Order: sequence, then C-alpha cells, then structure tokens
Amino acid sequence: MAWDEWEQLKNQAAQKRSAHMQLNQLPADGGGGGGSTPQGDLTVDQKDLAAIGDRAFKLWEDLGRYGRDAWSSSQTAASDLKTQGFKLGGAVDRVQSRWEEQLTSLLDACAHISNHMDFTKKAHQGDEYYIGGQISSISTLDKGFDGGKGH
Repeated sequence: MAWDEWEQLKNQAAQKRSAHMQLNQLPADGGGGGGSTPQGDLTVDQKDLAAIGDRAFKLWEDLGRYGRDAWSSSQTAASDLKTQGFKLGGAVDRVQSRWEEQLTSLLDACAHISNHMDFTKKAHQGDEYYIGGQISSISTLDKGFDGGKGH
C-alpha cells in the first residue's frame, strides 16, 4: 500500500510540474509577438506629436533662459573668487565650464526633439492626405461597379 501511494504522489507531482512549466511558454498555436496573430498597433495622432514637440520647445526655452542665468552667475562668482586669491574660484570655474557643456547638450537634445516632432507631424499629415486620396479613388471605382446598369 505504501508503494502505491508513493507512485500516486510521484504522478501528481509530475502533472503539477508539467502544468507549471506550460505557464512559462507560448501557446502551441503560435500566438505571440511577430506571429500571425496581431498583438496591437502603436498609434499616435497629430495632437500627441504636437504636444511632445511643444513640451520639448518649452523645455528648450526655459533651459536657455534659466540655465544661462545660473551659468552667468557662477561665471561671475568664479571670476570674483579668483581675483580675490581664493583657490575655490578655479573649482567654481571648472564646475561652470562643465555646466555649460551639459546645458548645451541638453539644449541641443530638446531642439532636436522639437524639430523632429514638427517634421514627423508634417510627414504623417502628408501620409494621411495621400492615403485618404487613395481610399477615395478606390471608393469612386467601387461605385462604378456597384451602380452598374443591370449588367
């Protein structure tokens, strides 16, 4: 009796392990990314693109205005400290130089994003007009077949 119970427990454990391992696999029907079953599309509309571009442009403006103010203040402080003989002036000057490099990099990135969103918005708008024209041409052609004279 003990042996039969042991065999039953082993079978139950094997069944549980088999079911558990299947949870970590794709179904056998091939469903999954890149298969024949679509998983959804990424969609972006003109309003989304415009909002991203606008935010990047606003960030570019604010960084330019306030970031340059901080740069100017630290440049003045570094110069004053150096003039008065403080070694700290050199350190502030190095920090200010690094700040300028990073600020310029950020400003360039924001400008690139803003410009790219403007370009993308215009490109997609052109695609929409083209696709709309193609579809309206097809529907005009379909009307010719659907509205036949009893042929």
